[in-house]
Amino acid sequence: MTQKKLRFALFGKEYPTEKQAGIGRVLQSLQEKGADIWIDSPFADFIEQEGLVGDIAFNRFEGYDFEADFAISIGGDGTFLKTASRAAGKQIPLFGVNMGRLGFLADVQPTEIEASLDAVYSGAYELAHHSMIQVESEGEPITEYPYALNDIAVLKRDSASMISIRTEVSGEYLATYQADGLIVSTPTGSTAYSLSNGGPIIVPQTGTICLTPVAPHSLNIRPIVLPDNVEVRLSVASRSHNFLVAIDGRSEKLAQGTSIVIRKAPFCTQIVKHGGRQYFSTLREKMMWGKDEREL
Repeated sequence: MTQKKLRFALFGKEYPTEKQAGIGRVLQSLQEKGADIWIDSPFADFIEQEGLVGDIAFNRFEGYDFEADFAISIGGDGTFLKTASRAAGKQIPLFGVNMGRLGFLADVQPTEIEASLDAVYSGAYELAHHSMIQVESEGEPITEYPYALNDIAVLKRDSASMISIRTEVSGEYLATYQADGLIVSTPTGSTAYSLSNGGPIIVPQTGTICLTPVAPHSLNIRPIVLPDNVEVRLSVASRSHNFLVAIDGRSEKLAQGTSIVIRKAPFCTQIVKHGGRQYFSTLREKMMWGKDEREL
């Protein structure tokens, strides 16, 4: 039976020599499948410079100017988030080959790439649909890509004094946070920045978002979980007259007086899952639940 031709868009970053074997393995596996390989131009420059291409034929693309059947993120969770920011809007399914440490999102090991591609070509995989959120500003425009898979946060700048964040939920006043910042996270992002600030772990596909303050001045302020059909409006006051908005870690400065509105995005990130890998098993493994500290 003739194998169908699939197009893959590859994303990654520079890696030291000891981690480069995984990149070569991905490229070799795609070539053996007869795949149509497209590589993000900066990443293509790196793998050519390091001699990882060999005789493998591929094409380049710039920015958002690409189409593919699947996207592959080669890196850690940070690389995965950057890939999602470029693939999700096109509704291109993606999976991440983990070259980093934690690998909560990028959960395919380099040694598993052949099995992952076999699953893709045979159709023996599932798509996990992870909701995203978006941000709009009223006043100074946001120039960054406005969609996030993990979280959107408003934060104080540098060592400035804490900021004041008036928060409304679907037109109803909730609270004014006196804090270093406020994180609005998806269930996917609940195990990231929000968790490090005391937020709860939320299972994906639960239809919620979470507001988690960063270093709040009041000990009475706690994270709150909301349905994801609400509109969250934030108005920020700061002694430095500006603040940061961070969208999956991509941050930019906004002037005081700029209100931002956060709501559920009109599309989601589609993550390829295969081999029976389930969320709770990943959670136990990455969080090391049940591990005896004496054995670590």
